[in-house]
Amino acid sequence: MNEQASTEKIIEKTVFPILFALSFSHLLNDTIQSLIPAIYPVIKTSYGLSFSQIGLITLTFQLAASLLQPFVGIYTDKKPQPYSLAIGMGFTLTGLIMLSMSAHFYTMLLSVGMIGIGSSIFHPEASRMAHAASGGKSGLAQSVFQLGGNAGSSLGPLLAAWIIVPYGQFSVIWFSAIALLAIMVLTYVGNWYKGFMLARSKKASIQTVVNQFSRGKVIFSIVILLLLIFSKYFYMASLTNYFTFYLINKFHVSVQASQIYLFVFLFSVAAGTLLGGPVGDKIGRKYVIWASILGTAPFALLLPHANLFWTGVLIIPIGMILATAFSAILVYAQELIPGKVGLVAGLFFGFAFGMGGIGSALLGKLADSKGIEYVFSICAFLPLIGLLTGFLPNIETKKK
Repeated sequence: MNEQASTEKIIEKTVFPILFALSFSHLLNDTIQSLIPAIYPVIKTSYGLSFSQIGLITLTFQLAASLLQPFVGIYTDKKPQPYSLAIGMGFTLTGLIMLSMSAHFYTMLLSVGMIGIGSSIFHPEASRMAHAASGGKSGLAQSVFQLGGNAGSSLGPLLAAWIIVPYGQFSVIWFSAIALLAIMVLTYVGNWYKGFMLARSKKASIQTVVNQFSRGKVIFSIVILLLLIFSKYFYMASLTNYFTFYLINKFHVSVQASQIYLFVFLFSVAAGTLLGGPVGDKIGRKYVIWASILGTAPFALLLPHANLFWTGVLIIPIGMILATAFSAILVYAQELIPGKVGLVAGLFFGFAFGMGGIGSALLGKLADSKGIEYVFSICAFLPLIGLLTGFLPNIETKKK
């Protein structure tokens, strides 16, 4: 009797130390990833790269980080791997060292591909572990997990401005210490997850959300969610990868100043991340998704017409409002397809990364032919795709 009670406590109680450890490791992982777009102004000048080549670097990273994720998710749904996160970070460490020493365009592609593979291993299983530690508060758990990632993404431009811009490309190798720290944290998380899996195997039954929607309705809803991910991450690609160039071209700011503006945007994304999950737990994920993506539209439409001061102001609500969407979308999809946490996480993280990569490549080519300001004028309309949220069912009313 005591053993059963202890097992239920392990499974049903929110394990905040593990959530914080996962969030911290997500911060370290995404700090490393954010170094890639943050050094674009440096390598573009040093190696005479075009916007199209910059887009291809992002595409290579994002495809490596996206294509494997659904397969990792499917595999770990069947055979959870407690220490896969630490192994994935080993790939990231290798790519980081290679990037610091890359002197040619193709070796840069190979190095960012290694970092992408590490990311593809990290995200689905880390999302699964966050779900396991949630104690039923799935939205909160995903928001805490995402908070670390977005905070890490915001640090890249700041670190680039302080370290990489003044000290050059080789200074990237100093960040290998971050990868080593992440491996240590993720080994600790793996030890906990191994114990969690043992405890769960002793429990006779596990309560899950029962899905009452037809297969066709589920597929239709997943397609809409993926279109919303397309809207969010295509727009995010324009800001994350080309905002510095936009500021330099339109307002003639310095490279370091442009990195500070990018940091403000990405920090706003991090600040808004924590809201989506808990609010979705209380009022419903659909309403959070609706407010997040469509709510970004007025500010996005104003951005291309703003002066430097108002550009700095507008990127704050854009980042904060847009950030609330992903956690709500991910948990909504996991409730649509109960019992497939890894598959859903892999699909949506993978699709998000893929859309970011494809968006970066296409927008880079468009910037070469039409100019960087034209890119931002066109991308301003992407958040209007949030209108599709109205076709999503109110899933909360279908739980048992």
